[in-house]
Amino acid sequence: MKERALTCIVCPRGCPLTVTLGEGGEVLSVTGNACKRGVEYATTECTAPRRTVTTTVRCECGGVISVKTASTVPKEKIFEVMAHINRTVAPKSSKIGDVIIEDVAETGVAVVVTANRANR
Repeated sequence: MKERALTCIVCPRGCPLTVTLGEGGEVLSVTGNACKRGVEYATTECTAPRRTVTTTVRCECGGVISVKTASTVPKEKIFEVMAHINRTVAPKSSKIGDVIIEDVAETGVAVVVTANRANR
């Protein structure tokens, strides 16, 4: 058995979690959580970690526009996701909420614009 210490990031409380892992990497127990969301977070973080990617995309009219993944992507695919995003150029008409990439790096997750671009 192995123990892993985490800080829960689901809410502002930041509960200190202790995760006990079995020989095969399965989660045997989670302690320190104030709610069940802490157990879900710890289980996912130890077995299949995921992340939201926030970055910028080049814009047709020059400069960049901020974007993020619409939901989390597998942590091991972040470099592939970034490579796909880096090859993308956003239309000059892009605005908050627009989908720039439908399925980034075959994750099933869209990349969306998070800020309006100032007119040039």
